[in-house]
Order: sequence, then C-alpha cells, then structure tokens
Amino acid sequence: MRPEIGRAVTLLDNAPQDGRDGPTGATLVAALRESGLLAACRDLAHHPEDPLELLSALGAVGGASLSAGRLFEGHVNAVKLVHLYAGPAKERLLADLSAGALFGIWGADGPHPAVVDAGTVRGAKLFASGADVLDRAIVSVRDGDRPQLLLFTRAQLAGRLYPEEWHPSGMSSTASGRCDLDGLDASEAVPLGRPGDYLAEPHFQGGVWRYAAVQMGAMRTLTKVAAAQLQRRGQASAPLQSLRLRRMVVACETSRLWLEDAARGVEVPGAPASAADTSILARLVVADEAKALLAAMDDALGAASFMQGHPAERIRRDLGFYLRQANPDGLSQAVMDRMVEGGRWP
Repeated sequence: MRPEIGRAVTLLDNAPQDGRDGPTGATLVAALRESGLLAACRDLAHHPEDPLELLSALGAVGGASLSAGRLFEGHVNAVKLVHLYAGPAKERLLADLSAGALFGIWGADGPHPAVVDAGTVRGAKLFASGADVLDRAIVSVRDGDRPQLLLFTRAQLAGRLYPEEWHPSGMSSTASGRCDLDGLDASEAVPLGRPGDYLAEPHFQGGVWRYAAVQMGAMRTLTKVAAAQLQRRGQASAPLQSLRLRRMVVACETSRLWLEDAARGVEVPGAPASAADTSILARLVVADEAKALLAAMDDALGAASFMQGHPAERIRRDLGFYLRQANPDGLSQAVMDRMVEGGRWP
C-alpha cells in the first residue's frame, strides 16, 4: 500500500470535529493534502501501475470519512480527465498537484442547465461537491447537443459558489452547494477535449466503480463497529447476531470482488468501451450489498446506531445518502440491454 494512503487515514482519523457534523470539508482536505495523497494522484488517478492500489486508496479514505472519500473520488475523476483531454495544458495543470491543489468535477444540472451560448456560459450546477474548498473545478456544459468540459479556477468562480445552501441529513461536510455559471466567458476556461469527448467509454460510466469503492470502505468500517459492539455486549456468538455479522462480511467481500474486477477492466491502457458495463454492474452490486449491510447492522445494534455520537451514526447517515446516485434503474436496464443484444455473459 502506498505510504500516502496510510498517512491519509491516520490524519483523517485524528481530524478535529470542527464542523456541525464532524470535521469540516476544509479540515478533511487539509488531511488529504498533508498526507500527499492529492499529489499522488498524478500517477494514481489515470492508468496506475496497479489498479488495485487506486481501489485501496478510495476504500481506505472512504472507510475513514465518506465526505473525504467523496471529495477525493471527485479529485481522482478530475485528474483523470486532465490526463485524457487537457492536451497542451496537461502538464501545467498537473503541476498544480505538487502544491496540493484539489480538483473536482461538477456534472449535475438544476432547473437552468449549464450551456454555452455565443461564447458565454449560462445556467448553474447543483451538487457542486467541495464548493467551499475546491481549487480547480471542471464543469460540463452543453455545446449544441453535446457536453463540453471546461476547467475554471477558484478565483474565476469567486462570488458564484453557495456551499451554505447544502442542508442534507448526510454528507454535510462535502458542502455540495450550487455554482452559478451565468455570464462566465467560456474562453477564459481551459477546455478539456472537444464536445462529446466526455461521454467516451470506458471513461464516462466506466468510472462509477470509483465512488462505489469509497462506499465499500464505509461498509467495512460499519462491519468493524458492529462486531466490536456485539463483542462488548457478549452477543457476538449469539446465533442470530452471528448471522447478521456474516451478512455484513459477505456484503463487503462481494463488493470487493466486483470492484477489483471493475478496476482491472477499466483502469488500464486500451480498455474497451465494454469494460464500462462491468463498472456499472459493480456499482449496482455495491449499492445492493450496502443496503443489505445497513439493514443487518440496524437489526444487530438496535437503537444504538441511531444515537448521535455513536461511531456508526454519522457513517450510516452519510452512506444512506451517498448511495442515492443518479438513475440506477436506467443504468441497470441499459447494461442488461447491451448484454442481451451482444450475447455477452460472465
């Protein structure tokens, strides 16, 4: 395991509880920066020598803090896009990593979708994770009928970020508020690729395994918390409690196996577009297993894990929210349609 991963976990575990619901986003990012893990993404984010090292990093950070994991996964995603599409600007942008810059990508549109109109950006982005801490933000905007990626600096977005509008029950430290893009000059941004490049597989949907890896890390932590509490109660060997723990262990291991397959399939040079389907299936499997794990944990611990201050309480809220990713039904149907049509089966 890369030393930066271990340092990041230690720093996150010891981060001060300086926010209304645990460490603030700034505190989490400071830990990731100090550990060297943000800078390590120059090599780790795109075609790493060992794809399982990237899986290990995502899982470890998610196991320490899901909010930190979300910010780190967005950083990995954005750095990968720089590698793929930044062209002549790539080395200059990657040099920012040495200073610990945090990158991210914002794709979710609100009531007024982001578009380019005669060289001017119109609209806004929602779920702008890290709106209070990001240094470099990639946004997707519609250019005609295709998405175009534009990279802006934090200075260019000054006065346009609204992290205070973020009021969820979980993942509060990501400060995923709104970003108002209306009136920005598109020519002042760094374009990443051409319109439509963003949708190329296996780099688009093929990347969903990465946030599922963060979720798996939290699943492992919840399993350890549940086992420790049942041991303290003297209930770990009770047949029904043992069955619940077994269900949690199986959920973690099933998730790991699917995610390893996805990482090995997607995060290598020359990966085929079809590798994205393995990533999508892994993401769906992890969501199903995580829900089963949460149900087993709640039955095992009873009311305890709902009490503020319990080591599982914030994690279960964060994970329950984080699992609500966009359009799982559409993803599932699309991948099965492709498998049926192509006759591709495991």
